[in-house]
Amino acid sequence: MTSIPLIGEAVAVAADANGARKLAGAKIGVVTFPGTLDDRDAARAVRLAGGTAVPLWHADSELGDVDAVIIPGGFSYGDYLRAGAISRFAPLMSEIVKAANSDAKLPVLGICNGFQILTESHLLPGSMIKNDHLKFICRDQVLRVENANTAWTLDYQDGQEITVPLKNQDGQYIADEKTLDALEAEGRVVFRYVGFNPNGSRRDIAGISNAAGNVVGLMPHPEHAVEAGFGPESLDGTGGLDTDGLGFFTSVLTKIVGGSK
Repeated sequence: MTSIPLIGEAVAVAADANGARKLAGAKIGVVTFPGTLDDRDAARAVRLAGGTAVPLWHADSELGDVDAVIIPGGFSYGDYLRAGAISRFAPLMSEIVKAANSDAKLPVLGICNGFQILTESHLLPGSMIKNDHLKFICRDQVLRVENANTAWTLDYQDGQEITVPLKNQDGQYIADEKTLDALEAEGRVVFRYVGFNPNGSRRDIAGISNAAGNVVGLMPHPEHAVEAGFGPESLDGTGGLDTDGLGFFTSVLTKIVGGSK
């Protein structure tokens, strides 16, 4: 008989004692800007995956010894100028850009507003504009994993469909045709919307990566689908859909401790 997880019950990550120690030693920085909303959710996702979440402040001038960075969602600086445009100039972003482009290729994940910040800082190509329907949208969204070989998708399979929450008003991904063609040809479209394009993004693109695969940005929120009872509803009660986002955070830990597919 399949046991049904309690609401709020943490998801255990399978690892032996030595593996658990390695995962716990992996430090994932979570950046907070004025207006960030989902930093605590991202930090909790890191902990549920087995890692150590390290809070980072946008005005910091050093990253410290973190092994990866998450730029979470929200409305940094109220989106007063343009989503992510002001955050691009934060002192910490300069350090993140350098580390992501260095030989070490620091893994960086931008979620929603974090994705917007990554495009504004030119770590990822293209731009984010208002949803084509000009309304804020909040829904559970099906995504197809198009590239399971990035630092943030190792624990998924190519073609796998997952469901995670989506909430945005500036979620329409755009780029010129040359850039879109290059992203497709180079396998840098990491996620695509399935069944419904919620914001008019070109070619149903929900997330992309840089050429090295260490930097990934997406509009939906995997950190809101990491814990049984607190995510998209799993009808069979086995913790399927409501933990579909956990793979982002276990993937980067796998990458950090030297795992591979």
